[in-house]
Amino acid sequence: MQTVLGANGQIAEELTRELYRNFTRDLRLVSRSPKKVHDTDELVSADLTDPAATSRAVEGSQIAYLTVGLPMNSELWERQFPVMMRNVIDACARHDTKLVFFDNTYMYPGTTTPQTETTAFQPNGRKGRVRAQLATMLLDAMASGSVDAAICRAPEFYGPAKTKSLTNSLVFDRIKAGKRPFVPLNAKAHRSLIWTPDASRAMALIGNSPDAYGQTWHLPVDTARPTYAEMIRFAEQVTGRRIRYTVLPGFLFGLGRRIAQPLQEVYELLPRYRGDNTFDCSKFTGRFPDFAVTGYREGISQILQG
Repeated sequence: MQTVLGANGQIAEELTRELYRNFTRDLRLVSRSPKKVHDTDELVSADLTDPAATSRAVEGSQIAYLTVGLPMNSELWERQFPVMMRNVIDACARHDTKLVFFDNTYMYPGTTTPQTETTAFQPNGRKGRVRAQLATMLLDAMASGSVDAAICRAPEFYGPAKTKSLTNSLVFDRIKAGKRPFVPLNAKAHRSLIWTPDASRAMALIGNSPDAYGQTWHLPVDTARPTYAEMIRFAEQVTGRRIRYTVLPGFLFGLGRRIAQPLQEVYELLPRYRGDNTFDCSKFTGRFPDFAVTGYREGISQILQG
């Protein structure tokens, strides 16, 4: 059995479909209120901040995928994420279950240096510090031999359906709605974004590759790394209309965060929008050369025509 912890989010749903298509139909979906993706899915309702519930959710699983997401709220992250990680590590160790952790890049420095699996953690805000803490907890458990695990790290999302990200909400969702898109800070900086179905497919592949454990993996992205200006030009080609955009300067975020909690939560992420933010996935593509990465033009077409 393979178990998805934090089921029913965009990454988890795509992961469940990929596991079912290519690896196993013996799937368990775990969340506070799980919903079936396939008729044969086993559902387990569990609060992962409860160690006993987490242990019951993991028991009997060969592989557990930790894909839990929380709202963008620093206090909530600080209070719940480390507890969840501790409980999941302990449960996997107790039941001899392999663990695959879906991670992000918030712990990396907001510089223009390309990010690799060996980039040092230098978080510049509360959420980044939490993500560094989670990754370090798991790396320590891996080093001690208490759990056999792999870390799957992804940059900012873009994608279909329930995909949530600053780029989706400010750029592609607004274009699809016929509104003027907003670009944070710099339309000319090169960016690495990951197509959410690709992230899930790659995570399933890593989880079912025995030699991938004991390592951190950057999940695959299109290495074209376009700017927001170029992505909006792709959108013009898809929609057949001229799309004008507005670049939001940093001072607006600074003013807005004083009165709007969502902007306060976004503020620590702004350094990655000032200049190039590129993500090196050459380790993954070297190990899995046949993996088909979705190009930006194709992804943007799917978002706007879906």
